[in-house]
Amino acid sequence: MADLPDAPGERDRLRALASYKIMDSASEQAYDDLTHLAAMICDAPISLVSLVDERRQWFKSRLGLEAQETPRDLAFCAHAILQDDPLIIEDAMLDPRFASNPLVTSEPKIRFYAGAPLRMPSGHSLGTLCVIDRRPRNLTEAQRAALLALSQMVVSQLELRRALLDLESLQHVLPLCAWCRSVRRTDGSWVSLQDFVQESMPTTHGICPDCKRNLMARGGG
Repeated sequence: MADLPDAPGERDRLRALASYKIMDSASEQAYDDLTHLAAMICDAPISLVSLVDERRQWFKSRLGLEAQETPRDLAFCAHAILQDDPLIIEDAMLDPRFASNPLVTSEPKIRFYAGAPLRMPSGHSLGTLCVIDRRPRNLTEAQRAALLALSQMVVSQLELRRALLDLESLQHVLPLCAWCRSVRRTDGSWVSLQDFVQESMPTTHGICPDCKRNLMARGGG
């Protein structure tokens, strides 16, 4: 089995993964729905949402596989996160990187693998949405496109998770209304979050580079 290739920026990638606080979390229906869809569309007996840390690949969601994780040095997904496009292995027995891999030579006897990297807005790939079969094969163009689309939905779920974690952290600091997000002042009165920030610290108003470019593109100056 070939050695695992080096991952540039690996320390930053692992830091990004940790920020989502998802490793070893409980199963969630939203992820399970996406693995089921991927398996159904790609006609594959195994489908996984795999997240890769420094020593293992851990499955946030899995269909058709009993194991909850595998060592990173055996993981097909550890190769998939190193590229922008999906990693497609039509026959693992014919690929020198995987031909002697225990996951190929013994259970689950992987022959076909297709993994779409979970590339986050930061640019880091945290893992993959992948489908696996025990026979050599490939994906149709439509299946490949669907796998990519579903992988973006996994990314959206991860982003939503982190946003909720950020909100929970803010609620521990500020007494926020759970409905309208107003903030309670020390005197007991309530004010909008924007007004609270303006009261609490000096602020200036400007325009960020992206908004400036969009404004100029629309002919706004």
